[in-house]
Amino acid sequence: MGIAADIAIIIVAGLVGGIIAQQLRQPLILGYILAGIVVGPFTGGITVSEVHDIELLAEIGVALLLFVLGLEFSLQELQPVRRIALIGTPIQMLLTIGLGLGIGRLWGWSWHDGLWFGAVIALSSTMVVLKTLRDQGRLGTLSGRVMIGMLIVQDLAVVPLMIILPQVQTPVASLPVLVWAALKAALFLTTMVVIGTRLLPGLLAYIAGWNSRELFLLAITAIGLGIGYVTYRVGLSFAFGAFVAGLVLSESDYGYQALSDIIPLRDVFGLLFFVSVGMLLDPAFLLANLGTVLLIVLMVIAGKALIFGGLARLFGYGNVVPLALGLGLFQMGEFSFVLARLGVAIQAIGEHLYALILTTAIVTMMLTPAALALVDPLYAWQKRRFGRERLETINLPAGELRDHVIIAGGGRVGQHVAQVLQRLSLAFVLIEIDYHRVNEARARGFPILYGDATQEVVLEAAGVRQARLVLVTTPALIVTRAIVEQVRRLHPTVHIVARAEGVEQMQFLHEQGVYEVVQPEFEAGLEITRQALLHLGFSPTEIQHFTDAVRQELYAPLYRMHEEYETVARLQNVSRLLDVSWVRLSADSPLVGHSLREMRIRTRTGASVVAVMHRGRLIPNPHSDYRFAADDLVAVLGDASQVAAFQALTAAVPESPPVVS
Repeated sequence: MGIAADIAIIIVAGLVGGIIAQQLRQPLILGYILAGIVVGPFTGGITVSEVHDIELLAEIGVALLLFVLGLEFSLQELQPVRRIALIGTPIQMLLTIGLGLGIGRLWGWSWHDGLWFGAVIALSSTMVVLKTLRDQGRLGTLSGRVMIGMLIVQDLAVVPLMIILPQVQTPVASLPVLVWAALKAALFLTTMVVIGTRLLPGLLAYIAGWNSRELFLLAITAIGLGIGYVTYRVGLSFAFGAFVAGLVLSESDYGYQALSDIIPLRDVFGLLFFVSVGMLLDPAFLLANLGTVLLIVLMVIAGKALIFGGLARLFGYGNVVPLALGLGLFQMGEFSFVLARLGVAIQAIGEHLYALILTTAIVTMMLTPAALALVDPLYAWQKRRFGRERLETINLPAGELRDHVIIAGGGRVGQHVAQVLQRLSLAFVLIEIDYHRVNEARARGFPILYGDATQEVVLEAAGVRQARLVLVTTPALIVTRAIVEQVRRLHPTVHIVARAEGVEQMQFLHEQGVYEVVQPEFEAGLEITRQALLHLGFSPTEIQHFTDAVRQELYAPLYRMHEEYETVARLQNVSRLLDVSWVRLSADSPLVGHSLREMRIRTRTGASVVAVMHRGRLIPNPHSDYRFAADDLVAVLGDASQVAAFQALTAAVPESPPVVS
């Protein structure tokens, strides 16, 4: 069957390798690479016969990887950490390339091999780091955001590296070629931005108008690979063109749909690429050079950890961040394989160096979760040995904090709560790690602590041991869980109120001992349902019975733990039964010229007049002698039938509530 049989072998082997990697809690790409080693030409057994053809198909995988990278790129993600991401990452990559040259010199490699090795180890793994941060609950931390910002810039740097590295065989001779390649790349990028942003969105809108998912997917794939082919024909990288196509499409209205449609296709061809990476590794070579491999791995880990930790210090990040960056970004990344395969394809690096690169990448990736798990114990030891650093605080009172409220999260919800507490003159402290939000809170005069609420040192600086209440307003369960665990450890008896995004999250947080959990989407859904049923003619009593039952079911754990919570909830529900409606009196209304006593409104309708807006002046609880006038706005309290009876008495139509300044 030829290549068809090879593809079948690769997909089945990739599935087995992926399942094994998942069971071992490792990134799937490691399973794919190991599958490639098993079905490669060096291991015997079931073997792929047409290795070269698979490598050609794998180039499509590289192009789609970079196409999706262009679609996913967003400058907004870099905003909170833009200085270290946009300035620090290029510095880190240059220093790491220097590290690679130094390692190459120790082993007697040529400067050219050392340069390629340095470029390959300069990249870290977005997939591995994101998975590890998510599993360990660090995704929303300050150190996690810094890592993600630097990883985004590293991934973008793959594109110029793929243009530059093939041109540096001999620096003097290749300088004009390199300059010409850079000019062509800049010209192509400018042309694509100018023309592509005008033509491609229109083309996609035309195709989307047919409501054909297949045609839309085909159009997206054709744009990505077609533009890649054009760049290849003009002498640039095929993958570079695909990246530019993704970058242009990301700014269109169809960027998100294009991303969701293309990801499955990228994953399939990405499988072919990572399996082809493993097929080039000879296990016998690895066993023969095991000592060299392990020594190089140690040098890469130590060198990159020092570089990342030092840069974090240089850019003003303290406490746990330098340690987290050093232990989180030392590994090599998936795009390291892209560069290494490119080097092999153009014969810039040999099989010996390729095997060293591949093995180093696999080992460093596998060590990442264990290394990141050491951050907290090592930081605790560092604090005991060297003392803690001073945290940045704004508007905090000079004395000791006591019986105050801690608000973990200074977003919209946290700032709304802070505004209410400030009006009530209640003591509180905001904790926020997004510096943009910190500046917003500073402008509003809120007392705020700049830091990560999942860290013990930050909570202690906020006075958690003396706090009366802790409010967790962050929406992510992973971050909320980490904050709750730290607060419970430092102050086991303090009440915690947290925000949840679903029923499962609510139940989980109840089990963690959270005093109260608020589910915004659930409350909004109930209110929309209540309004819909009112418009459909259901009585407020029927509606309330229904919503009570639903709320009772969801909040059952809270009701069981705290009887007073159920009492408050029922009082709120009763208030909803008492609808206040506003009715405007026309000049010919029977009420005009008569008093409340004369009309006997409560006796005749059951509704109570609770306020009157007369000529722009609000009269609350009007006296029984008040005489109605034309154009009065009358507020009546009652159920739907009582309000309807009052409207019939006045022969009027309901009005919107007046705005009282």
